[in-house]
Amino acid sequence: MEGEVEADPPRPKWKKVAYGGMQPGYDDNYTDESFLAEMVMNANVVKRDFFKVMRDSVSISQYLCIVALLVCVWAHTLNFNIAEIYLLVLDVGLLILGFLVLLLTARKLSLHLFSKYLLHISFFISGLYLLAPIYQTLTRSISSDSIWALAVSLLMVHLFLHDYSGSTIRPPGALNNPTLTSNISLNASIVASVLIASRLPSRLHVFAIMLFSLQVFLFAPLVMYCIKRMHEYKFEINGPWDEAKLCFDITE
Repeated sequence: MEGEVEADPPRPKWKKVAYGGMQPGYDDNYTDESFLAEMVMNANVVKRDFFKVMRDSVSISQYLCIVALLVCVWAHTLNFNIAEIYLLVLDVGLLILGFLVLLLTARKLSLHLFSKYLLHISFFISGLYLLAPIYQTLTRSISSDSIWALAVSLLMVHLFLHDYSGSTIRPPGALNNPTLTSNISLNASIVASVLIASRLPSRLHVFAIMLFSLQVFLFAPLVMYCIKRMHEYKFEINGPWDEAKLCFDITE
């Protein structure tokens, strides 16, 4: 009929497109209520446990303090302020203390475990004593400035790659071996120890400082790891005689 106004065709539904140009019937900056409907905020936020963060930070600061004490012992030994006999007494004391901690924190204390630890430590000390003359003359043709610079660089690599939550060697009962970065960190610390020991005049001095260094870099993380695992042990009361039975809940 004449005079009737033709109705406008319905607008197509607006769609959110990244690269589509202007949609017919809509402005270029038009958005509707569904524009931010699928937006996810803080999707990757990890909730931290305050006490776990504190415990991990204490582990890091504790190891940094141990390495700082080791550097002080190195400096005083190189200045001949510490005699080799005092270093050997310190080594023996630390070795006995760490040995007792490993035995007390073992999952099952037995004569076989005691003899195994004793045999490994004996082989380790004997091999280190036999290699002491080689370490003493290893860097005789290298200047001291190069030795100090290389030792500091290796210590920085060691601290940067060190596994502060684990151990440098595989603990008893553990299923996983140390990571590659942990092995690189350990090797860097051993090379730094050899460089420092090569500046000492006597074979006994070299043996004492190498034993002390390896106790710090090799055995101290293992001992601290075993101590931290003690919180997973619990005592239970068994029977009418109230006998204490030690149960281990090792959660890997």
